[in-house]
Amino acid sequence: MKEKKKWYKKWWVWIAIIVALGFIGSFSEDEGNEATVAEEVAKEEPKEETELIEEEKAELKAKEAAEKAELEAKIKFEEEAAKQKAVEEEAKAKEESVPREYESALKKAETYAEIMHMSKAGIYDQLISEYGEKFPPEAAQYAIDNIVVDWKDNALKKAQTYAETMNMSNSAVYDQLISEYGEKFTPEEAQYAIDNLE
Repeated sequence: MKEKKKWYKKWWVWIAIIVALGFIGSFSEDEGNEATVAEEVAKEEPKEETELIEEEKAELKAKEAAEKAELEAKIKFEEEAAKQKAVEEEAKAKEESVPREYESALKKAETYAEIMHMSKAGIYDQLISEYGEKFPPEAAQYAIDNIVVDWKDNALKKAQTYAETMNMSNSAVYDQLISEYGEKFTPEEAQYAIDNLE
């Protein structure tokens, strides 16, 4: 009588074990794949959240910068307006505090400069002259300090008058322009006039 083979020595048992092991291995591999996918998804989600947070931070930063720039511009505008107002008030106060005679001297000086094209020194002398306007020196000086005139242009216009009406040479015109008994322009103003005389 033959001895029965023990169950673990039978060939089909080993095939069944191999198949079972293969099945278990593939199952655990699928689980591993699923775990890997889950891990990747978990990694991506925080990354998307981080990017979203960074975008929000950037937007917030840009908004804060815009608000800061707007506030700075507003402050600067208000400061400039305050400065302008202060300048205007100071000018007004100065104007109100100027004596009538000083204002008259300034208006007279403007007339001499615009109509007769006189020099600064010539106007001053005319304002204080006892044969002229007889203003006090302080009033005449105020007029000279506050008049707005292109003295070089005045010298040129005066030179043109001498050249056209009296047919004088350039040298004679220059001497007349700088003479203390003549027009009393500065040498620079007189030279400008001669250089630009037509």
